[in-house]
Amino acid sequence: MTDEINNVIPEEEDNIVELTDEDGVVNKFEYLATISHEDAEYVVLMVLDEEGNEPEGDDGEVVILEIQQDENGEDIYVSVEDDDVSQAVFDKFMEAMDAEDEE
Repeated sequence: MTDEINNVIPEEEDNIVELTDEDGVVNKFEYLATISHEDAEYVVLMVLDEEGNEPEGDDGEVVILEIQQDENGEDIYVSVEDDDVSQAVFDKFMEAMDAEDEE
């Protein structure tokens, strides 16, 4: 994922999200969660392969993007530059997953 704003609203189908970066490259992700942190909203997405499948052999890679609004009020996703913020959001996500597993 690149560091700049994605310029296309995602298309969702069974939690599959396609985002187009500023270079026009389409990437597929599985939506996992929306997490609130310090008055902002973040989306946690798992990186998928070109066919929309989870990569084999590992736990998968997640991407955390901040949800912002463009000039038209549409949601856009922005890469998080601050490693501390990314880690804090990831920690909250893991806590939520652990709580869900306990239920």
